[in-house]
Amino acid sequence: MKKHLLLYLVTITLLLFSCSGTKNIPEGDLLYIGHQLEVNGEKVTKSERKNIENNLDGLIRPKPNRSILGMRPDIFFYNLAGDVKKEKGFRHWIKYKLGRKPILFSEVDLSYNNKIIQNYTENKGFFNVQTISDSTKRGKKGIAKYKVTLNHQYKIKQIVYPEDSTTIAKQITNLKKDSFLKVGEAYDLDKIKNERNRIDTKLKELGYYYFNENFLITKVDSTVGNHEVDVILAIKKDTPEKAKQAFNINSVYVYSNFKIDNDTLNINPNATTKYENFTIIGDEKLFKPVVFENTLYFKKGDLYNRTNHNLSLNRIITLGTFKFVKNQFKESDTIGNYLDAYYYLTPLPKKSIRLEALAKSNSANYSGTELNINWSNRNTFKGAELLALSVFGGLEVQVSGQNNGFNVYRFGGESSLTWPRFILPFKTHTASGYVPRTKAILSYEYQLRSKLYSLQTFKSSFGYLWKENERKEHNLNVFDITYTTSNGITDLYKEQIAANTSLEKVIQKQLIFGPTYSYTYTNSMLTNKKNTFYFKGALDLSANATGLLLGADDVTNPKTILGVPFSQFSKFEIDFRHYLNFSKDTKLASRIIMGVGIPYGNSSELPFIKQFFIGGTSSIRAFRARSIGPGTFIDTTNNTFLPDQSGDIKFEFNTELRTKIYDLVKGAVFVDGGNIWLLNEDTNKPGATFSKNFMNQLAIGAGVGLRFDFSFLVLRTDFAFPLRKPYLPKGEEWVIDEINFGNGNWRKENLIFNLAIGYPF
Repeated sequence: MKKHLLLYLVTITLLLFSCSGTKNIPEGDLLYIGHQLEVNGEKVTKSERKNIENNLDGLIRPKPNRSILGMRPDIFFYNLAGDVKKEKGFRHWIKYKLGRKPILFSEVDLSYNNKIIQNYTENKGFFNVQTISDSTKRGKKGIAKYKVTLNHQYKIKQIVYPEDSTTIAKQITNLKKDSFLKVGEAYDLDKIKNERNRIDTKLKELGYYYFNENFLITKVDSTVGNHEVDVILAIKKDTPEKAKQAFNINSVYVYSNFKIDNDTLNINPNATTKYENFTIIGDEKLFKPVVFENTLYFKKGDLYNRTNHNLSLNRIITLGTFKFVKNQFKESDTIGNYLDAYYYLTPLPKKSIRLEALAKSNSANYSGTELNINWSNRNTFKGAELLALSVFGGLEVQVSGQNNGFNVYRFGGESSLTWPRFILPFKTHTASGYVPRTKAILSYEYQLRSKLYSLQTFKSSFGYLWKENERKEHNLNVFDITYTTSNGITDLYKEQIAANTSLEKVIQKQLIFGPTYSYTYTNSMLTNKKNTFYFKGALDLSANATGLLLGADDVTNPKTILGVPFSQFSKFEIDFRHYLNFSKDTKLASRIIMGVGIPYGNSSELPFIKQFFIGGTSSIRAFRARSIGPGTFIDTTNNTFLPDQSGDIKFEFNTELRTKIYDLVKGAVFVDGGNIWLLNEDTNKPGATFSKNFMNQLAIGAGVGLRFDFSFLVLRTDFAFPLRKPYLPKGEEWVIDEINFGNGNWRKENLIFNLAIGYPF
């Protein structure tokens, strides 16, 4: 079987390498393999020429078939599929997803590309550009050639804003302080367009609802100096009068149960509710007026502005209660220069049920599946509240590693109630485009680790979630309670406890309660930025006030609640990520994680579920899950299974170069490092305590991986190996010189295969 598979792979590889893409090219035509672009000009610096060249490269059409080491696999798959008549199926997928038709030289329009080059360079201030195009032939392949000669780039000498006495002209002139256009800078049509858009946006904030950027005209005078231009902004003469006028808000109407197939919008007085600044219209009184008070920004008499316009719409949409949201402004019939605002809202079905089948992987190197049944009730108490009930069951197994065979079975349920506002004893109103939320959760989980033990976990929390904007998010739980108890402890696990007493803390009863808070900032959604970031800081406090009130200061005789000792600690953790985007398909992703947990009062150590772990599929991938540390400690007992090593302090760093190999396949090269430590000394774990030498105790690994991106699922495979093992004798920690991929024993001891879902960070 293996021989047949190897023969198949070798055959496919040979076919791919032999595929230059020219086999089926029509007689008299050529395979277009790209273009060569040369940008010259003595009056322009080398860096400016290079920048122009890079931008023009992306504009020239068509794009040739992709080439990998001389192969063109997209042509290979296109031809392999043959004549496909159906618009779906496996062959259609091969032909049009993996494959692409050969791009012929007859499809290249040299004169069209000349115009593209001419237009682009003129738009950048080069008004006297010479462009020459040609072509060359290499066997059955053709290349387009473009030679561009740049002269002087024109600079802006003066910017003239509207000078008439109208109010709107004065408003535009007042906006010039923050202009994108600067005297002395190069003429750039894109900047001029952006400036018109900026002025339009600012005017929308000043009440000019009917104005748009097309009412602004830009004139350029290139006769004013030596390679200089005057940029003159003016309002078009045929601009409608109402576009020159600022508008205020008169009445606000909300159709709370709008049917999208309605032909008329007659207001039924019997189905109308007046509430402060709003008129709520609906056949049924589905929603309490407070819903709209908390989401709509416009009040009677307000000056129209685009910010409040968009914020109101965004808040209504993010309520998660409406299927369709439509907004319209109309001139008031009763008063001049005033607008009536209309909101047409189509509710989602009040109740729904959803069945989910999930594929999962976790930090302990377990992979598995989970089945969820979710029931939800929107607008539970007529205030757009969301009541959600779910039950789940799942199985997790370790594909490779010492825990293979110790499967984890989980089932449980959760109920949650979310209010689209802050539940507080005083009234609040946020200026964010996202509705703040109050959320209460109650959950139960039963976890069975086969051959070892079972755990029951009860959780309850009440807190607030709010976003300042799309980048900043806060999550504050006023109280967060966790109670864990164990049963079904097997003789095998008891034997392991006798050999390693630290395993007992896994099955001890745990009671944790207190506030938690996290803050998240990210701009990683900005795909056009070269540098993007993600930051999350978390604070977890347990029983601080309770410990103080009860006088908990003796860990040998801890205070209890209902017979269970409660945990007392403070825990801090930060997760910082940086993404350096070289191109659309290539980026360098880096991460640093730092955390510390400080037990005191009623506790000598953090509860097990709050401790830090390191190693595994999304951590240091060259080491088994949760097998590193703490410090230089290594468990030498002959365990049937690999215990979870944990610590009070964590430091981890990762960096990964990601690039696209083929449409669905992405590759990565990575380096991971870090360790965990104990805060207090443990005589059973020598070398585990944090010290000033912690940087000399880092585990480091490297590897390569493939990511198969199916859009709905990213399947990740990584092969990693250690570069530094902190538990080896001093001076022998670095093992780079021992790397030997051809040695079976080395591979067995050091090469780690990770299978996971999603990116590690």
